[in-house]
Amino acid sequence: MEKLALTYGSHPAAPDPAFWAGRRVLVTGHTGFKGSWLLVLLDLLGARVTGLALEPDTDPSMFTLIKGASLCDHHIADIRDGDAVAAIVARAQPDIVLHLAAQPLVRLSYADPIGTFASNVMGTAHVLEACRNTPSVRTIISVTTDKCYANDGRVEGYREDAPLGGHDPYSNSKACAELVSACWRDSFFAAQSVGLATARAGNVIGGGDWSADRLVPDAIRAFSAGRPLQIRNPDAVRPWQHVLEPLTGYLLLAEQLARDPVRFARGWNFGPAPAHMASVRDVIDRLADQWGATHPWERQPGDHPHEAAMLTLDSTAAADALGWRSRLSLERALAMTADWYRADDKRRATRAQADDFIALVSA
Repeated sequence: MEKLALTYGSHPAAPDPAFWAGRRVLVTGHTGFKGSWLLVLLDLLGARVTGLALEPDTDPSMFTLIKGASLCDHHIADIRDGDAVAAIVARAQPDIVLHLAAQPLVRLSYADPIGTFASNVMGTAHVLEACRNTPSVRTIISVTTDKCYANDGRVEGYREDAPLGGHDPYSNSKACAELVSACWRDSFFAAQSVGLATARAGNVIGGGDWSADRLVPDAIRAFSAGRPLQIRNPDAVRPWQHVLEPLTGYLLLAEQLARDPVRFARGWNFGPAPAHMASVRDVIDRLADQWGATHPWERQPGDHPHEAAMLTLDSTAAADALGWRSRLSLERALAMTADWYRADDKRRATRAQADDFIALVSA
C-alpha cells in the first residue's frame, strides 16, 4: 500500500499510546461508519473499549466487516432509552466517554424530525446524565457537526464562537446537542472536575460508509453500477476530510481534556486545510478519476430540501492548542477511499490504512 505523505502543517501532534494503553473507554455509536474506524484506532492504541449503539443500519456494514464486536465489549442499546444507557455506563465504569451516537443524515431528518431530535438531543442528555451518575467518568467528548452553526453564507470559515443554529432538523438538533452539552458542563461537570468538550468535524469521507444520501457512498454505488450519480447541488462547497483526520483530533482532545478539564472544556473545530475545501462536483470528478468512471454525474432535476451553498471551518484553535492539523490532501483522501472499496479484504484494508495513518502522524 502506498505510504501517506504529510501535506499540511508542521510538527503535528499524535495520539499517545502510553495514555490510551489499558484506558477504559466507552464509545457510543461504535457500530456506525465513524465509530467503526474509531474502534480500530483505539485497538491499535491498546484501549479497553465498551461500545453502545444500535445494530448496524446498512448491509453490508463496516462494523461487521471489521469484526467490530471482537474489538470491544459490545452492547446494543438505543440512546433514547435512558435506563439502558445508564446501566451500560455503570457496568463499564469508563474513564473516557466518546459520544458519537446520533441520527446523522440531513434528508432523513426531514422525513423524521421527531426521531432526529429524540436521538440527537435527548439521546445526548441521557448519555451525559449517565456519565454524571458514574464517578469513574472524568473526560467526555460529545461529537456534533460543522452544521451546528447558523449558516449566514459567509465565505470565511466558522470559528467556534460563531452563533449556533441550523436550518434543517439534523443541523438544528446538533446545535441543540451543543447547548445540552454546555448545560451539563456548567451545571454539573465543572463542579465535579469532569472535562466535557464538544467536537465539530467537517464532511468525513472514507471506506466503509454505505449510508444513503451521502455523496461518496452514493457515488461508489453509481460507479459500480455503471451509471451517473444524480447530484442535487454540484456547486455546494464543503470541508471534506478523511475520517481518520477528525478521529485523531477527538483522541488528542480527550488526552488534553483529561490533563486539564477546565481549559479544554469547550467546543472545537476539526476541519481540513482551507486549500482542501471543494465543491461537490470537484469531489465527484476527482473520485471518478480514481475509480475510472467516464460519465460520473448529472444534475438531479426537481425541487430538493434546503442545503447551504457554502460551509467551511476555521480549525486554528485545534492547531494552536492541540497540535492537530489536517494531514491528507483531498486527492489522497479520495484515493484511500477508492482503494478501500476495491479491497477484497476490508478488515485488512482498514487496519492497514489506520496503521499507516498513525505512523504518519507519529513521524
